[in-house]
Amino acid sequence: MSATTIALLGAIAGVTIFLGLPIGRLRSPSLGMRAMLNAITIGVLVFLLWDVLTHAVEPASAAMAAATAPGKSSWFPFIGLAVTIVIALSAGLLGLVAYDHWVARRVRAARAVAGMQETGSGEPASGGILRLHETPSRLAFLIAVGIGLHNFSEGLAIGQSAAGGQLGLAVVLVVGFALHNGTEGFGITAPLAGADRRPSWGQLGLLGLIGGGPTVVGTLLGQVFVNDVVSVAFLSLAAGSILYVIVQLIGVAIKLVRPYSLYIGMLIGVLAGFATDFIITAAGA
Repeated sequence: MSATTIALLGAIAGVTIFLGLPIGRLRSPSLGMRAMLNAITIGVLVFLLWDVLTHAVEPASAAMAAATAPGKSSWFPFIGLAVTIVIALSAGLLGLVAYDHWVARRVRAARAVAGMQETGSGEPASGGILRLHETPSRLAFLIAVGIGLHNFSEGLAIGQSAAGGQLGLAVVLVVGFALHNGTEGFGITAPLAGADRRPSWGQLGLLGLIGGGPTVVGTLLGQVFVNDVVSVAFLSLAAGSILYVIVQLIGVAIKLVRPYSLYIGMLIGVLAGFATDFIITAAGA
């Protein structure tokens, strides 16, 4: 299979993330709708957290099983993978904490310099295409980063399968990951729905590239390079960043004060994630 064809498989798996992005341009949804969208996003991310941690721990568990089996295998592979998980998970979580605080300090400084010139949302005017000075836009960006790290590892799996001649498995992975990405696109822009400033199509497009583009990059790399440490590192980074975003979204949910919407929405999001995962499993991937 040519590199172009393999890259096309990765693109198909990643492009479906754009299907859920228009939700961010909803005009003034009700408080109940905003609470439900936020809760569904939490549910999707809770599933993704379980998914990425499961796949990150699998190689370490296999290495530990080999080390404890008869024959006295080395413990170094397990130790290396375990250390990778701890470092990458910490970097993904604490790195976003530091980044968010840094951006918040810059926003406060900009307000002071601009003489408190603000938009109708209470945020300072201007900002780049991603509008990182606005809290909803910054949260959407952080979600896209976490999902992008996750999708990079999915791309690695597609590339490795296709390069190894397992075309059937590669196609099944593409279909399954494409379904996953459809729900993830919704999750990226849910924080933007109902914001005082509607996101531009350019902002949504860039968020889609951040979240879905790494699938293609991972697919290209996966066909020429196979390494458990790299895969585990990106999965753990994704887990750390997703965990941070979940905490932020729960804070938003508490402020919205819609307990039934929170739990019902979370249930919908988790079930949607497992539904797409079952499709992959049922196909034998």
